[in-house]
Amino acid sequence: MSSHTMTRRTALASAAAVAIAAAPAAAQTAARKTFVLIHGAYHGGWCWRRVADSLEAHGHKVYAPSLTGNADRSHLLSKDVNLDTQIADIVNLVTWEDLKNICLVPHSFGGWPASGALETIHDRVASIVWLDAFKPENGQKGTDYISAYSLKAMEEAVAKGEAGRKPPAAKAFSLSAKDYAWIDSKLSPQPNGPAMQPIRLTGKRDTIARKTYIRAPKYPQAAFDKALAECKADKSWQTFVNETSGHDVMIDQPEWLADILLKVA
Repeated sequence: MSSHTMTRRTALASAAAVAIAAAPAAAQTAARKTFVLIHGAYHGGWCWRRVADSLEAHGHKVYAPSLTGNADRSHLLSKDVNLDTQIADIVNLVTWEDLKNICLVPHSFGGWPASGALETIHDRVASIVWLDAFKPENGQKGTDYISAYSLKAMEEAVAKGEAGRKPPAAKAFSLSAKDYAWIDSKLSPQPNGPAMQPIRLTGKRDTIARKTYIRAPKYPQAAFDKALAECKADKSWQTFVNETSGHDVMIDQPEWLADILLKVA
């Protein structure tokens, strides 16, 4: 066998080995997804930590911002914070980070600013997952639908001239008793303004190709039950019901939630 043949075969074998080694990396890069996780009232980006860790361990990119006035941005709480402010939080993150083909995942009250943001960023969003979240229609406002506790807390805060309302205890959101001290230490006053401003929508949320609604019925909220029923009746949505989690699914059952997100994104 000539040295030329050996050299050629060796070169081909080396090239094949490189191609095989590169294939998984290329596949991972091609399948890499970007998730934008939006928290609900009283919460912040911190609540998504376990889900974010799981998604990132699978090679995906995750953004979990705190909206203006909440959590690590609680120093910005003021009477000037409204729904437009928190919509802009999401729009500007997506715009400045130049995010595309994202999976947008709002939880609870996060469904309001997320719906508003889609009016601007709908062409950058490949899928949405509404996690036990409000699904507002044009002209509605949060005060018409928030819980009785939250509404009473808002009325008391407004009467005192305060810009935010105090959070309930962790047990209102979670069934994971071992996490209550941690959750209570992180919950922060919810800005009143976002729930007082009517939302302006033209239907961009419905144009997203892949849409999922997740309900955790152990948390009582008629608006979420209505949203689930609407999504079940609409073939463009797929739905999941978690009968064993509290409202904060990302805290109570992060691996279950991460698995769902990976399947539907």
